[in-house]
Order: sequence, then C-alpha cells, then structure tokens
Amino acid sequence: MNSKIRIGIIGDYDGRPSHLATDEAIRHGAKKLGIEVELKWLPTTMFETSNKELQKYNGIWCAPGSPYRSMNGALNAIKFARENNFPFLGTCGGFQHSVLEFGRNVLHISALEDTCFNPYDANDYITALSCSLIGQTRHIRIDQNSILHNLYHSQVIEEKYNCNFGLNKIFQNLLNENGFKVIGVDEEGDARIMILESNTFFLASLFQPQLSSTYENPHPLILEYLKAAKNFRLTF
Repeated sequence: MNSKIRIGIIGDYDGRPSHLATDEAIRHGAKKLGIEVELKWLPTTMFETSNKELQKYNGIWCAPGSPYRSMNGALNAIKFARENNFPFLGTCGGFQHSVLEFGRNVLHISALEDTCFNPYDANDYITALSCSLIGQTRHIRIDQNSILHNLYHSQVIEEKYNCNFGLNKIFQNLLNENGFKVIGVDEEGDARIMILESNTFFLASLFQPQLSSTYENPHPLILEYLKAAKNFRLTF
C-alpha cells in the first residue's frame, strides 16, 4: 500500500446486506488501486447541528438504508459535501436524498424547504416507482457524452436495485438546467444516475453498485470514486 484515505459513510448502520456490501465494495476498490482505506459509518443524527466531523475525510458516501433516523442530518451532510467539493457518492437512499438536498438548497422548492418535510409522504418531488425495484436487476442507458460511457465502455449497462422511490420525472429537466445532470436513464427515461457537473466528483445512483462489486471485478463507479478521494486534499 502506498497511500491512505478516509471514507465517511453517511447512514445508520444496522448490518443489512447493502451495508455489508458497501464496506466490502470499498475494500475491493482499495485493493485494486493499491491504497489503504479507513472507513467509518457516521449516523445521520450526528449532522443535525454540525458537519465538523466530515472535515476528517477524503470522500463522503451516502449509503442505502432510508428512511434515515434524521433526514435533515443526511441533507446537511450532503450539502457540506456539495458545497466543499468533496468526492461524493450517493447510492439508493443516497440518490433520493441528494436530489432532495439540491431541490431544497439550490432550487429552493418551497415544499422541500420545510424541515419537517417527509419524502415518504405523498409529494410531487420524490415519488413511489411505478414498479418496485426491490431485488431487481435492470438495464440503464448511459449518455454517451458522459464520463460513465468511458468507465463502462458501453451505452447500456445492467445494475442491481433495492428501492421503491425515485425522482419525479417532471423535475428532471429543472435539475438538468441547473447543473445536476441526468446521465443514466431506465427504459422509460426516468433518472437512474445523476452527476453534478460543477464538482470534481459528485455522483448519485438509484441502483446500488456495491451489490455487484467483487475483488476480482471492483465496480467501475466505486473505483472512480476512490480515485477522486485519493486525489482530494483536505483544506480545513
């Protein structure tokens, strides 16, 4: 090993398969890249009033497992990552909360600015998927002009899901126009991968790349994320 990075995982760890897979996928990528990784799970309640703990890390990952104990804590942590250009990856619940954070703090969508907003109540922004993706593997069409096309070397990929909620399609253009770009869609054109163009690495996927990562074949998204974290320099 020739270098060491620290990854802070936003989420309320409970040992579910997706949490175990997150830890393992980071280790897969670290071994492939020849780096040492120290990872730590950070409960969402930790960030209700302060983001100071996040200053210790080279990368931030918002993990599956919503509803989180503190939605606002998760959104505060994501905002910190976005505004300070930390390498960031949000998967499944992390995707949902990344678009919530952007809608609240960048687009200033009035309903989302309410600190009591619950994404699991009926609302126009985050909606129940027309078909559940719990335990599903589905095709995703990638924008051929995006960085993902170079990572996957394909315009159509397959990924594993474990979720029931996604971004309402009517908001996709609004996010696109403000720099949070949809670069991967399903067969119906619904957002499945998004990237914040203004940041070095800020990516959200509704699927869980950690579920298909192995030591023999670390997931390309996670490899790219760890590369960004390796090159990130703390300035606090």
